Amino acid sequence: MLDGVIVDYYGTPTPLLQAASIKVPEAALLVLEPWDKSMVGPIEKAIRNADLGLNPASDGKVIRVPVPVLTEERRKDLVKKAHAMAEESRTAIRQVRRDGNDKIKKLLKNHEISEDDEKRAEAEIQKLTDKHIDEVASVLKHKEQDIMAV
Repeated sequence: MLDGVIVDYYGTPTPLLQAASIKVPEAALLVLEPWDKSMVGPIEKAIRNADLGLNPASDGKVIRVPVPVLTEERRKDLVKKAHAMAEESRTAIRQVRRDGNDKIKKLLKNHEISEDDEKRAEAEIQKLTDKHIDEVASVLKHKEQDIMAV
């Protein structure tokens, strides 16, 4: 959830995970403990500016970030993000298939494999591609159910 938060760490843009430890004492609470106590303010500001809908509060040593209950609208937004991530995964899988098929065609062109081997390899690559795309669809379906469950 906080992966995309970038903190201004003494003038250097730094991922939050490199500036503080994150603990989860309760399901709806994150506690961030900065490695450098003077970074409490910049970390708090970075979380607010990240537009995550979170409102951090600090006591000077640690930052507490209560995670609000998801609304119907927020759940739908998260489902849309999950669909976008699944599409990125499917695109990456297809890119790997394309790279594999290109290598097979190159081997055939260089007469390192026979045409039968090419057909078998392409069929195997397609089978693996279908398997992984189905796995992405399955994970997406379960994640969508988890997100929409109240």
